Amino acid sequence: MSCLKGLKYTMCVVNFIFFICGATIFGLGIYLMTSSRFASLLPSLQALNIANTLFITGIIISCVSFLGFLGALKENRCLLISFFILLFILMLAELAAACLLLMYERHIDKFIKDDLKASLDKYKEDMARNVTNDWDTVQKGLKCCGIESHIDWKASVPPSCCSSDQCLNNGTQYWDQGCYTKLKDVLDRNLLNTGIAVIVVCLIEVLGMCFSMTLFCHISRSGLGYK
Repeated sequence: MSCLKGLKYTMCVVNFIFFICGATIFGLGIYLMTSSRFASLLPSLQALNIANTLFITGIIISCVSFLGFLGALKENRCLLISFFILLFILMLAELAAACLLLMYERHIDKFIKDDLKASLDKYKEDMARNVTNDWDTVQKGLKCCGIESHIDWKASVPPSCCSSDQCLNNGTQYWDQGCYTKLKDVLDRNLLNTGIAVIVVCLIEVLGMCFSMTLFCHISRSGLGYK
């Protein structure tokens, strides 16, 4: 009984921590949506920008963790089995997304290049100010120019491509790497960390499922039924 009580309160504490984390992510998403005009450089994926992603992720984490916390605290079989099913679905979705990214890596690269070209064309036509700000921010931050190089801009190279204050006068001191190459390098450097993070999250989800099922079986054997 003492072990099961320890398991119960461990589940409560862990899910409470995750609930706080989810609420924080949710609040950060709302803050970015209301105070920032930063939009994605990928027009086709504009609905999946950072603010929206944080908003949706925060809601999911908060709801699932609250369900686990309440189910463990009240020893409610219905809530515990719902928590188990949701964690299982989330784990399957994460694994499926990881497999799809690995299988269609080349297609994703081509898609990103095409979308970057589309947003770069919008910049040159000055059709959307938010896209202009995005390109300037990325080029200054990553010290890159265009998609592959400054040649992508043709005759309309923006000031954010300049590697010094004098480049506008002589036109020779642009960043020598394209933003696609820089972005790909950043992703490649963080690939291992991302993989480790996914594995850790999956392990936490498996432990959560094991804990919830253990409590569920204990309540069933106790004959407490659905509360």
